[in-house]
Amino acid sequence: MEHEHKGARNEDLAFMAAAIELARDGVQRNEGGPFGAVIVKNGSIVGKGYNRVISTKDPTAHAEIVAIRAAAAQLGEFHLTGGTLYTTCEPCPMCLAASYWAHLETIVFALTRADAAAMGFSDAWVYDELSKPLDRRTLEMRQCARDRALLLMEFWRQKADKISY
Repeated sequence: MEHEHKGARNEDLAFMAAAIELARDGVQRNEGGPFGAVIVKNGSIVGKGYNRVISTKDPTAHAEIVAIRAAAAQLGEFHLTGGTLYTTCEPCPMCLAASYWAHLETIVFALTRADAAAMGFSDAWVYDELSKPLDRRTLEMRQCARDRALLLMEFWRQKADKISY
């Protein structure tokens, strides 16, 4: 299909091929869903991941999260500024938020959220929940011990040798 590659750069296609191959390997191993990701910085892959939700029994072990953790470990940095995430599917809300926290510069994805939903991987319910007021969400949320937690925040704020992020 010609439209698949319209406007794609050669390096985008090569890095996406690496993400797709990782996803295929994970599926063959029955470790998780059909999702793979690589993080590229300065033209090189610095982090790789595929979905490992099933094998690790970790609901957060999405391909993008695994790749972000691998890149941060390899680079020894918690900010991946200038990095590009190549992922086989448009990131779910968790992975998208993690990409922002990681300070990635670009996300390149193959499949859309709608493509994933058509295969049984819908995250629309999470987007819907996040748009609701706290008291209308299905996940109960209660506030507790705010005064003590404020003391902790003040302790951190005044800490002379803290590392800001």
